[in-house]
Amino acid sequence: MKVGVKEHIDCAHYLPGHQKCGSLHGHTYTVELTVEGEIKSGMVMDFADLRQLLREALSIYDHGMFNDFLEYPSVENICKMIKQGLEQQIPIPFTIRVWEGEGKWAEL
Repeated sequence: MKVGVKEHIDCAHYLPGHQKCGSLHGHTYTVELTVEGEIKSGMVMDFADLRQLLREALSIYDHGMFNDFLEYPSVENICKMIKQGLEQQIPIPFTIRVWEGEGKWAEL
């Protein structure tokens, strides 16, 4: 069974050396956290716990600058960074999907 939550953050970044995205700009990112596991005590994992974990993981980036955390903050690298930040806290398989605006995403 899979269950998930999503949150939004606003963050700036630029991609060094990229012709179009090399200038400072920002996005509203949607971040989806999906966990997969067996139903135990009526649920896979409590939505409130999932939401809290995701909010805490994203709070350091919201209204900030992804370049302060990553050398090349592409949506792929942002997704990887967020997932690594949650790996020690979520004991079952999970995926992170990061939407950069509308229609563009990376998933890990």
